[in-house]
Amino acid sequence: MVIVLASCSYMPWGKKKDEDPSKTGKKADSATQKKPTRGEPEETREPEMGDIKVIDGVEYIYTRNRKYMLTPYEPPYVWVRKDQYTPGIGEALSFGIGGPSKKEKDELEKRIAKLEEELKKKGIQPQMAYPTQMGSIPVGLGYMQGLISFEYPSPKMKRRIIVLPVTDNTNYKSEGLGELATKRLISRLESTGTVICVDPNTLNIRGSYFDIANARKMNEDFGIQAILKTTLSDVYTSSSRIEGRDEKETSFAMSKLAMDIFNTDTGKTMKQLSGRNPISLSRERGDLSTEKAKIKAIDLAIEMIAEDVLKTVLSVDWHSRIASVDGAKVYINAGRLSGLEKGRVLEVYAPGEEIIDPKTKQPLGRKKGAFKGELEVMELFGVDASWAKSNAGGSFSSTDLVYVK
Repeated sequence: MVIVLASCSYMPWGKKKDEDPSKTGKKADSATQKKPTRGEPEETREPEMGDIKVIDGVEYIYTRNRKYMLTPYEPPYVWVRKDQYTPGIGEALSFGIGGPSKKEKDELEKRIAKLEEELKKKGIQPQMAYPTQMGSIPVGLGYMQGLISFEYPSPKMKRRIIVLPVTDNTNYKSEGLGELATKRLISRLESTGTVICVDPNTLNIRGSYFDIANARKMNEDFGIQAILKTTLSDVYTSSSRIEGRDEKETSFAMSKLAMDIFNTDTGKTMKQLSGRNPISLSRERGDLSTEKAKIKAIDLAIEMIAEDVLKTVLSVDWHSRIASVDGAKVYINAGRLSGLEKGRVLEVYAPGEEIIDPKTKQPLGRKKGAFKGELEVMELFGVDASWAKSNAGGSFSSTDLVYVK
C-alpha cells in the first residue's frame, strides 16, 4: 500500500515552503522536473510515470494514483515520496524502476502480443483488468489488500454456501488444475469472512444437488443458501528466454472460470459469471515458471469474479433453524462461526409458502410464515451452535426458521 505524506505547512514569519506534490497531485515545477527530451521545450514538458524530482532534499517519484477512479476528484497520477513508494502489480512492465530493462520490456511485450494473437485466432478475447473489477490481488500463496473495500450488508451474518469441485475442461487434466482451482476459490471466498463453505460430503444428499427437493432440504435443514458450480477452461501458456545478463525463462498464462450461482431457496440459477485473467499480470520467471504462471492465472481469474460472487450470495437474506426445544432452552443450528453474538435478538417464523410468478411460472422464493415470537441468544457453544430463551411468544418447533431482528 502506498502511504502519501504531506509537508505543505509554512511558518507565518518565514517564506512558504515548496508545496508537496504528493498532497496536491500537481505537476512538478519545470525547474525540478526531469529534463525534457531532445527538441522538446522545457516549459512544455509534461511529467511521465517514473520521473524523479527533489524537494527540500526529499526525492519524489511520479506514479499512478491508486485512489483514482475509487475516490472522487482524484488525479490519475501523483508525486509520491520515493522512500514510501512500492510498485504495484504490473507497474514493473510499465517503467524501469526496479523492473526490466528496455530490451527485456520490449521482448516481454512481444511475447504478450504474440500470446494475445494466438488467443484471438482461437476466438478468445483477452480480458483487461480495471481497478473497479479487482477486489484484491493474489501474491504468491497469499493475498494483499485490494483496491475495493467490500461493503458487508446488514446484518453481518455469514451465508452458508457449497462450492462444488471445479470441473476441469483444460488440456492439463493430469496436473490437477481443477482441484487446485477449487481450493483457491474456497480460500479466496472464506478469506473475506462473509461466507462459510460447507463440505457437500457432510450433508448426505443423494442425487443431484440441483434437484428442487434436495435444494430445499439443504436450505431448510442445513441453512445452505447458494451452490457454486464452476468450470475451468481455456488455459494457455507462453514461455521464452530473454538473452542478456539474465536468461531465466519467462512465462505467461491465460485461464477462464465460468460459474453458475444456484439459489437453494428458489431452486433456480441466480447469476452466471465468467472471468478471464489479464495476461500481463500472470508473468512468472525462473524454474517452473510455466506452472507458476498457470497458478497465478487461476488466482487472477478467481479475482475477476470474486466480488460479484459475494454480492450475489450476500443478497440472499440470512436465516437459520431451530434445532430442538428443551424446556426453556431453544437450540439453534447457528452460533459463533455464523456471526451470532450473545444477547442477539432473533425473530421466529413458521415456514412460509412458496410464491410463483403467475406469468413466468417461475418460483420467486418463500415468504415468511406466521410470526411465532422472539428469542434472545444466551450462550454460544460448539463450532457453530447456540441456545436462546424466549422473550416473547412460544410454541416453537424444530421446523421454525429464525432471522436476525
